[in-house]
Amino acid sequence: MFSSRSYSHSNFAMDSDSDVESDDFSIASGSMVTSSKSTATSHTMDQSMRSASPVSVVSIDSTMQLFKRAYGRELNNYSDVYNLPADEEELQRLDLQHGVFVKIFGDKYAPAMAEVLAETVPGGERKTCLDLGCGAGSWIMDVARDFPHVSAVAVDLIPMQATDMPQNLRSEVDDINLGLQHYNGDFDVVHARLIAAGVTDYHQMIDQIAHVVRPGGLVDLSEFDFYMYDANHQRILFESNDEIRPPWWGRWMHYFHDAVKAKGGDVDAATNLHHWVSQNSLFEDVTYKEYWLPIVPMVRVGPNAEQLQKIDANMKINHVSFLGSGRPLLLGNGIPESVVELVERNAEREIGEQQIPQYTRLQCVTARKRRSAS
Repeated sequence: MFSSRSYSHSNFAMDSDSDVESDDFSIASGSMVTSSKSTATSHTMDQSMRSASPVSVVSIDSTMQLFKRAYGRELNNYSDVYNLPADEEELQRLDLQHGVFVKIFGDKYAPAMAEVLAETVPGGERKTCLDLGCGAGSWIMDVARDFPHVSAVAVDLIPMQATDMPQNLRSEVDDINLGLQHYNGDFDVVHARLIAAGVTDYHQMIDQIAHVVRPGGLVDLSEFDFYMYDANHQRILFESNDEIRPPWWGRWMHYFHDAVKAKGGDVDAATNLHHWVSQNSLFEDVTYKEYWLPIVPMVRVGPNAEQLQKIDANMKINHVSFLGSGRPLLLGNGIPESVVELVERNAEREIGEQQIPQYTRLQCVTARKRRSAS
């Protein structure tokens, strides 16, 4: 649920024709996990609380206050839940992050994407793709360009402001916490990445997506769980009244987790993501994969060292920028500015020293909508 704009990937300093295979990034996967024990929708919501339709980007004029300023950054003025910035600095960070993910994943899209969005026979229904919380718009812009026959829709709290948007891409301003029923049956692909900080009930959103996606369509969801992990992939835990001490990234993420939770974000979404999708009877062919992304990487050795160092360099830019992005959340949750500055300064130093490896876990789930409800 990020503000949206498109930037060039020209500053992403990697060889575009090479892939990195490393246990440092990906260690577990699964496929074909299904269940028919639960109902298709386990949550309900009051339809009277939902606006009749989203606010179209063409309806926005100069009198609307899209932004508010807090702690030196511009935030969206639409949602009190999502409190990461919506300014140019953040959008550039998100665009760089997208490039890093493409390199780590080895592709821009889930394996089934091309099959689902294949061109139809003449006269067939046009294929469609929905990106929820589209961020800088990097992923959905790629979709619109790579699949020009597809009608693409980007939804976020702030309209896309790219000057080079493809004609087959539409931007809509909406708060997805208000429901997705107005999209029911409209899309062949539904994508969401790292939006849990702005979603109050992710389980409910998954159940609603099950009705938004068309039979045979694809759902592609990715979230991280707001914890840091040590070199053995064990959670680094703190108590709120603990002494302020290293590891500093672990401490910063502890503050970030609590601030997101206090605002109403669903901090448990990543942990439950695979289960929630697998237990929905409208989904089949569920796949799961997790990536251990180094926030503080180990010293690189071996044949892939140079390649991994290039990824680490771009991740460092992203992570240092993320410290600044989280500042309004931490300060707004009552962490003293002197403490925030202390933790930020030492967290940035940890990356350079590479003495205390720390990871975040990105959990990715895809599923296909059943062609038959039976």
